[in-house]
Amino acid sequence: MSRISRNRFELRKEQMELAEAVSAAIEASRPLIDQQGHTLTVSLPRHPVRLEGDVVRLTQVFTNLLNNSAKYTPAGGRLSLKAQLEESDVVVRVKDNGVGIPPESLHQLFQMFYRAVDLRTQALGGLGVGLTLVARLVELHGGTVEAHSAGINQGSELVVRLPVLSEPVELGQSQPPASSAETKTATDRRILVADDNLDSAESLSLLLSLKGYEVRTASDGVEAVETAALFLPDIVFLDIGMPNMNGYEAARMIREQPWGKHILLIALTGWGKEEDRRRCKAAGFDVHLTKPMNYEALLQLLADSPETAREVSKET
Repeated sequence: MSRISRNRFELRKEQMELAEAVSAAIEASRPLIDQQGHTLTVSLPRHPVRLEGDVVRLTQVFTNLLNNSAKYTPAGGRLSLKAQLEESDVVVRVKDNGVGIPPESLHQLFQMFYRAVDLRTQALGGLGVGLTLVARLVELHGGTVEAHSAGINQGSELVVRLPVLSEPVELGQSQPPASSAETKTATDRRILVADDNLDSAESLSLLLSLKGYEVRTASDGVEAVETAALFLPDIVFLDIGMPNMNGYEAARMIREQPWGKHILLIALTGWGKEEDRRRCKAAGFDVHLTKPMNYEALLQLLADSPETAREVSKET
């Protein structure tokens, strides 16, 4: 994923063909697919499918879906990407014969940092916020995304539905301006996201940029403190388990600085016991968030004033 977190996000929609995004996504995913020894079959409509979309962002959508299938399918698996027209939409199905998803987890799959299956033995990392990002980008294109699986070891299927252009847009024809998160939800608040999982940091950064925030990222505690000193953020997300300097130490150092007294510090952690919350509070955190997170609840937290966010955190 490209680093775009230093600028506010703008969706650059234009007339494009579905095959452009699919081809770029396959190229981006090919190294991982080949590394795992998977076979990938692709089926697209015979005639070009035209969309009004941002080819870069739709490439990210399909890349994330293919990468997830590759990661969560045992070596030598079968992956497929099939697109077909259904009335005024194109439906893209990414399917695999991998580890599958428990039926009770399907509705939570698009929450941030949610892991539907414990894959620690495969050491492939978590889902992070990749599927949350997929859902938001598809929504910005007027589409939907859903997940299907018969259960553990039964494979999975992610289905993206996007509206197609019924007629080509003529050059010079008046078009609506590109969707811009800044014009929809303009905000001057700055956010720093610090997480050693670069995919998670960049994906969360992009999700926040979609809502108009100015976001920067850091990959460890030392970099987080240094970046905060220069960037002077209003809100800082700190993953607890970062290398070089963990989230607790970084929080303490930020609080010791004159510019860090009033920053809203949010801890990101997989641990939610009372002792973990007490330790976060002692380090200077205002809010303790346990993964997975609810995207809408997170946006509400950020929309609140820092004082309100701190009060809400005390009640939960």
